[in-house]
Amino acid sequence: MVAATQQLARPPRQPRRALHGVILLDKPLGLSSNDALQKVKRLFRAEKAGHTGTLDPLATGLLPLCFGAATKFSQVSLDADKRYTATLQLGVRTTTADAEGEVLSTREVTPAMLEPQRLRAACDDFLGTIDQVPPMHSALKHQGKALYEYAREGVEIERAPRRVTLHAIDIVSVQGEVVTIDVRCSKGTYIRTLAEDIGEHLGCGAHLIGLRRTGSGGVSLQGAVTLEALQTMTEAERDQHLMAPDVLLADCPEAMLSQDDAARFLTGMRRKVGLANASLVRVYGPLPGASDMAASSALRRVLLGSAHVQAGELIPTRLLSPMEVQGLVSQQASEPAVPAAH
Repeated sequence: MVAATQQLARPPRQPRRALHGVILLDKPLGLSSNDALQKVKRLFRAEKAGHTGTLDPLATGLLPLCFGAATKFSQVSLDADKRYTATLQLGVRTTTADAEGEVLSTREVTPAMLEPQRLRAACDDFLGTIDQVPPMHSALKHQGKALYEYAREGVEIERAPRRVTLHAIDIVSVQGEVVTIDVRCSKGTYIRTLAEDIGEHLGCGAHLIGLRRTGSGGVSLQGAVTLEALQTMTEAERDQHLMAPDVLLADCPEAMLSQDDAARFLTGMRRKVGLANASLVRVYGPLPGASDMAASSALRRVLLGSAHVQAGELIPTRLLSPMEVQGLVSQQASEPAVPAAH
């Protein structure tokens, strides 16, 4: 009877909202990407949400979270180049290539290894396109099972090398045997493997003791918000951090269609455009009733989807549904989301 009374006393569950946009989350240490997503989704009462690629629990930093229509463009962020600040402990190798693993070996770090030109040469050796063997302690799947699960069982799985590109590696600081580097790389790059390889190049070994993602495609930690801050805000304050879905497409060229062409484009039809060939284009159409609204260009158009351009034709790639377009119209007309830089 008491349990039944307590159950009746529970506050009613808050209804979900059809939100469309992106939150740039500064993910905390120790939380998985999915755990972070679920916490933020509950805070925003969002009907539909997804993240843009896994960030390890031991890593912090940029994790774009997509709501509603923005989830259709999450792959763009997943495929984008990334930027990290990585901290390496020289002289120690571990079973996981990071601070969680058991020590495999320790070697002396000599003053010669820490000389700027030696460190620079070790980093430069990995610039460009290289083949990288994924670590056993990773979420990569083998026969439906994550590699780290095999690793915990003491089972070694043969892994095929993966081709990745290191665009730049800059040395940020050297404090004793701890080296911090800034890395710009392609998707799929394992920074812990890079840390190990740099250590081996120096002749002393190394493992990763800190990792922070600072950029993904056209977005960075600028404008990012922490989970702790979101938890202290009112719903209205949280909504102010919601960015427009096209923030994930900010680096792409754009096409603005007429009312008639926009309607046809949304049905999946190709349209003629005066644009050069492009693999990804963000597409907009006129916002209904824009003439009665503010003069801001952000309120005169609405995102329709993405496309690619080939031989003067705009070919749809990902289209928003009429309901999603209307949802964006409503958001822009009432409390506009922070737009992407056009």
